[in-house]
This record gives sequence, structure tokens and C-alpha cells, in this order.
Amino acid sequence: MPDKLKHFPLHLVSDATGETLNSVANAALVQFEDARADMRLYSMVRSRSQMERVVDAIEQAPGMVMFTLLDNQLREMLQSACRRLQIPCVAVLDPVFAALGTYLGSKIQAEPGRQHIMDAHYFERIEALHFAMAHDDAQHTADLEQADIVLVGVSRTSKTPTCIYLANRGFKTANVPLIPNVPLPPELEKLTRPLVVGLTTSPDRLVQIRRNRLLSLNQKDDTDYVDIEAVKQEVAYARRLFTKRGWPVIDVTRRSIEETAAAILSLHARRGQEKPAMAD
Repeated sequence: MPDKLKHFPLHLVSDATGETLNSVANAALVQFEDARADMRLYSMVRSRSQMERVVDAIEQAPGMVMFTLLDNQLREMLQSACRRLQIPCVAVLDPVFAALGTYLGSKIQAEPGRQHIMDAHYFERIEALHFAMAHDDAQHTADLEQADIVLVGVSRTSKTPTCIYLANRGFKTANVPLIPNVPLPPELEKLTRPLVVGLTTSPDRLVQIRRNRLLSLNQKDDTDYVDIEAVKQEVAYARRLFTKRGWPVIDVTRRSIEETAAAILSLHARRGQEKPAMAD
């Protein structure tokens, strides 16, 4: 990690939920290790008064703007303000709309939030999100058998954000942390329906992430939680457990959440067809 991080405001303006913007922004930011964005989401912006409030907020903290807006008047209000403030303003879906329109010979349906029509898949995602939140960090382990996927790993191996990402794809996902000297829930050993996946990472990277976590919480960093030898033992124990149980293992050291989720979904799709191998 570079010694000096670049902190900057990143304004996300959407006439719908902002989910697409948030995903695009995060996917782009992971490519810049020296950047940390203060992401500010303005969702459901569909009137002039709402846009005026957004512009006021941007003026208070000028920074890059990314948007998904279909209303031409609202777009012009935002772009005009950005030109005046001399800050970049990016319509993230315009190139996609243009390419699709040219290819299909059609015009887009200018209807905000059209991608969130409440079909059966929408409700599956909502149910999966509720499941993930209720089963975070080994909560409610009695019904783990109802999960599609269960993630197991030591602290700070991206279990929770990966669960949320998978839930947003409609998969009921739970996670169970490996805590030193704390036995695993007995239900975990009896699972037959869910795919159980072990998440691991390099001890050095894990110590770095944990130190940053403690720093953000203003807590002391002189515990076994960030002691490199203790962390090495944690990671080694996790590896032995995964091997003993025959669980596939994914190393998240150099993976984004999206990449980890993609590897898990690949294992899930192949399950029943062949024995999953370790994903490095």
C-alpha cells in the first residue's frame, strides 16, 4: 500500500436506487491502490428541487461526479454546475446505451428504475439479502442447512461483503468466522445442501487489514489479533480445517469482492458435476 493516499469526494447521482453507480464506482476504484474516495450517493433524484440540493452538496465538497440520469433537464442542471465548478462529470451508462441503440436500431425506454421491476428474481434477491444479514458471523446457525452457500474463514477475509454480493445475485449465503479457541458451530459439520467454501489470505496482508481496522476504531494494535506469528497460526489452522473437511478454498489476497464471488459461483455451478478443486 502506498505511503500517501489520495482522498477525494466522489458524488454519485442517480434517478433510481444508485446500485448500478455504486457497483461501477467500486469496480473502478479497486484499480487505484493509492486512492480513497469519500463516496456520496444521491438516489431517486427526479425533480429540479432535488437536483438543486444535490448541486448545493457538490458545491460544498467539489469532487468527481458520476451519474445515471434520464431526464435531460436534470442532466443539464448537473453538467452545467460541474462545468462551472470545473470538475469532471461522467454519464456512466451513455456509451452502453449508445452502443446498444446502434446495434439494435432502437431507442432506450427513458424510465428511471426500469431495471428494478419487481419480478420473481427481485423478491428472491430481497429474501437472500435478509438471509445474509440474519446469518452474518455465525448468527442463527440452527438453520444453516437452508443456505445455498456458507463461507468460512478467519476474521477480515471479506466474508460479509462477499455474502452481501452473492445475496444480491439471489443466493442465500451465510458466513462462519474461525475464532481462535472458539469451537465451530456443530451444525456446520452436518451440512449437506449448501456449498461450504473456505476463504483464506496471506498473513502479511491480513495483519495490514486488521491494523487498519483497529486504527479506524481507535483501538490498540498490540494484541494477538495483529501479531504476525499468531496470525500465521490462524491461517495455517484454517487451511488444515478446510483440507480436513474437503471444502474448496479460495485465496482472497489479490481478489476483489467481485472476483471472489465469481469464483464461488463457478464452484457452485460445477457442484454435483465434478469435485471442486482449489481456486488460487
